[in-house]
Amino acid sequence: MCRSTLLLMVLVVAGCSSGSTQSSSPTTPGVRTAPPGTPGLTPGATLEPAQTAGDAPPAAQLAAEGGDPVIGQLGTYIWGEGGSDSPWLPGASIAVGSGEPLSVTLQSQVAVATWRARSVPSSADGPDGASLLGEGTGDPEFGAPATGSWTVEVHVVFGGGVGDASYFWRLEVS
Repeated sequence: MCRSTLLLMVLVVAGCSSGSTQSSSPTTPGVRTAPPGTPGLTPGATLEPAQTAGDAPPAAQLAAEGGDPVIGQLGTYIWGEGGSDSPWLPGASIAVGSGEPLSVTLQSQVAVATWRARSVPSSADGPDGASLLGEGTGDPEFGAPATGSWTVEVHVVFGGGVGDASYFWRLEVS
């Protein structure tokens, strides 16, 4: 997704938050609903307090099979009533083997609705020419790219309509 589109989405979400995200029911104060027109969110879906706690999405960690997890750099995101637009990030460094199974785990109980992992050479300053490593639903799992130095972005759309986020790692693949 291009940054200008994401920035526009953040502004739309921010503009809609003044009244359209609050429940009209006087018996449920503080219950929020998803604003209409926000990609990846079902308009009117109830957002549970646990899903929107905090000002940013949960941290995500990447681990190779049997290896120590590494927390990724949080990039662009939409979360609850806010968001942040970020440039393409170099990523948190982790060493893995070529083709080794990798998994991403969120550090909270927020469900993953869909995800996409892609890579570019670590010298790249953006996603142009990115190679798809995997995509799906539920917790992200995919294989490491070929030998080399790569920036890997994992884009997550969270369940429950709370938003989405991109996380970055720099893979040194041997």
